[in-house]
Amino acid sequence: MVKVQTVLISVYDKSGLVEFAQGLHALGIKILSTGGTAKLLRQAGIPVEDVSARTGFPEILDGRVKTLHPVIHGGLLALRHKNSHLEEIKKQKIAPIDMVVVNLYPFSKVIQKKNVTLGEALENIDIGGPSMLRSAAKNFKSVAVVSNPARYKDILSELDNNKGILSDAVLFKLAVETFQKTSQYDDVIFNYLNSRIKDGSFSGWPQELCLHFVKVQELRYGENPHQAAALYRERQRKEGLPDIRQLHGKELSFNNFMDLNAALGVVKDFDRPAAVIIKHNNPTGVAESTTLKDAYRRVWQSDPVSAFGGIIGCNRKVDKATADLIIKSGFRECVIAPGYDRQAFKMLSQKKNLRIIEMNMKDLASSTIDLRQVQGGLLVQDRDAKVVDPKEIRIVTKKKPTARQVQSLLFGWNVIKHIRSNAVILVKDTHTVGIGCGQTSRIESTMLAIKKAGKQAKNSFLVSDAFIPKTDNVTVAAKAGIKAIIQTGGSIADPDVIKAADKAGMAMVMTGVRHFKH
Repeated sequence: MVKVQTVLISVYDKSGLVEFAQGLHALGIKILSTGGTAKLLRQAGIPVEDVSARTGFPEILDGRVKTLHPVIHGGLLALRHKNSHLEEIKKQKIAPIDMVVVNLYPFSKVIQKKNVTLGEALENIDIGGPSMLRSAAKNFKSVAVVSNPARYKDILSELDNNKGILSDAVLFKLAVETFQKTSQYDDVIFNYLNSRIKDGSFSGWPQELCLHFVKVQELRYGENPHQAAALYRERQRKEGLPDIRQLHGKELSFNNFMDLNAALGVVKDFDRPAAVIIKHNNPTGVAESTTLKDAYRRVWQSDPVSAFGGIIGCNRKVDKATADLIIKSGFRECVIAPGYDRQAFKMLSQKKNLRIIEMNMKDLASSTIDLRQVQGGLLVQDRDAKVVDPKEIRIVTKKKPTARQVQSLLFGWNVIKHIRSNAVILVKDTHTVGIGCGQTSRIESTMLAIKKAGKQAKNSFLVSDAFIPKTDNVTVAAKAGIKAIIQTGGSIADPDVIKAADKAGMAMVMTGVRHFKH
């Protein structure tokens, strides 16, 4: 336990500080402080002793050195149960400090600024703050360490209820939280500086990868009821699925979040009104059009059987006409969109179990890396954000696609990267009519896409996420009435595949880009 009689306060984030300090002063606790923190407290009428008055040494080097002094760290690190320590600090005229209240320069925010310089980043590396936090946390049995403004209210309450004393349990929790914060702070600095190494020894990925996530909520269960699960937020980001607004419906599940993520990945890539239905992390249909209602209608018609119980993603505010079609099209688990007009929300919310999710997609920044956990490790790669310029495609057949057909083929190419490989899809205009995904052979995916499309396969265009390895895919496509193909190219079988397309009177385009999604 600690009887708090003297506290040192030096913070960057001053939210809630005045009220906290007023409460400490009311309890008769003496306050030491520095710089802007001391000025703020004095302006609020709270008595403060400057750290420089206690150390007998002024702040120097533009404030770089304030608290790095034996009088401060001796007062923090002295073991209260060890007589030799107590005698030594008495001899050196060092008074004990019972609580440290410190939060750090916002290095992580500064480095996110556009065009931030290395010099600006370096000036926001806190030195004295982490030193005091670590000294106090190391000696947590005798010193309380407060690194989180969210703790102010609870600490004041405990001090008030226990006559200025903090329990051992509270002291230990505060120390653990502090070491977590200082370790994360150092990791962010390391990652930033390491990313700037340009001496030729740096391969593009750091030697050590430090990731920080904060728990947002525990979920009812994971993919299956016997699996525990939780949702975490990437510490440095303030947008994304952890920050969605759920306007209606049951609690979101692990699988809901997975499918919502897939839906967002698809619709945010389109400039015109677009919609998708996701089922088991794969689209059952994707479309863009002049109106959201028409985009959703085309999505639903792409595969109405598989769409049952799916998750809808829209990149525009849902209007009454679209909401009416959503209700008429059958059971859905969730809808996610940038917003809902009043009538649309009223209609959709009549469905008791429909989860209605609102999210600002305009400012949604895609993560630049893709992480996949494997047994005992982690695979890291650049996220697949490759967009093919129409000027880069190669028309390899005698029959040339029209400009409108190229537009449809490129629409399909933008969709295919969101579908599990082996992936083959059929499109018309700017909507899918058949999706074949996750098969172990490309011909199976081709046949599945044709089966899903039914009569719509005729006069459609085939999109393959990788090169077509055999002529059988072209033969089957031609028999179904497919008019054009877009694929990666690069197979040793390319000459035979092109010859088969020419024989069938089909147009074929090659991109030189592969879009596997495992």
